[in-house]
Amino acid sequence: MPDRDDDALAPGRRRGTRGPTLDGGVSAAIETAAFDELAAAGWRRLAMDAVARRAGVGKAALYRRWTSKEAMLLDLVARLVRRALPDVPDTGTLPGDVRGFLDLTVAQTSDPRVVRIAADLLGESVRNPALAESLRVAVLAPRREAGEAILRRAVDRGELPAALDRDLGTDLLFAPLLPRLLNPGAPPVDATYLDTLTAVIVTGLTAATRSPTVG
Repeated sequence: MPDRDDDALAPGRRRGTRGPTLDGGVSAAIETAAFDELAAAGWRRLAMDAVARRAGVGKAALYRRWTSKEAMLLDLVARLVRRALPDVPDTGTLPGDVRGFLDLTVAQTSDPRVVRIAADLLGESVRNPALAESLRVAVLAPRREAGEAILRRAVDRGELPAALDRDLGTDLLFAPLLPRLLNPGAPPVDATYLDTLTAVIVTGLTAATRSPTVG
C-alpha cells in the first residue's frame, strides 16, 4: 500500500514538486497529531505508528522528516517555543514587560495538553539525562534568553541596578508562576493574581544584586 504522504493529499501532483502550502499542511497535521498522542500516551508509550495514524499519513512521512520519536518531538517542541518567543513584549517599562511575560506564560499553558505534556516530560527528564539536556537546549535556554532580554532592557533604562544577578533575576521571572500553572489542582490564575505577582517580582528584582567579590 503506498505511503500517504504530502503527494497523496494532492491528486495529480508529481513527486518532488511539493509546495510550501502542501508541505505546511501535512507538517501541521503531524504536529497536532504528535502533541495529541504525547498528551494521551506519554513519552514512554508514544509510538511513531500512532502519530502517523492520527495525522492520516504513512509512517514513512514521519521518518523522512525525523530519525526517531525523540528527534520528532524535540524538534516540534523547539519550533513551538520559537513561535511563541517573538511575542514577548517590549512595553518600555519593567512592570509592563514582566506582566507581558507572565501573560505569555499563562497563554502557553492554557491548552490542557501542554500541562500534561510538560508534567510528563519533566518527570521523564529526571530519569533520562539525555532528554533533560535536550529539553534544556530546546525549551529552557530560549525562554531564559527571552527573560534575560527583559532584564537587560530594564538595566539599560536604569530601572534595575547594573549589579543585577541575571541568573537569579531570570529565575524570579519563571519560578513563582510555572509550578502553579502546571498543577492541575491549583486555583485558576486571574488578573488580580498576575498584577500582584508582577509587583512581587519587580520588587524582588530590585534586590537581586550580585555580592561583591572578596579577595
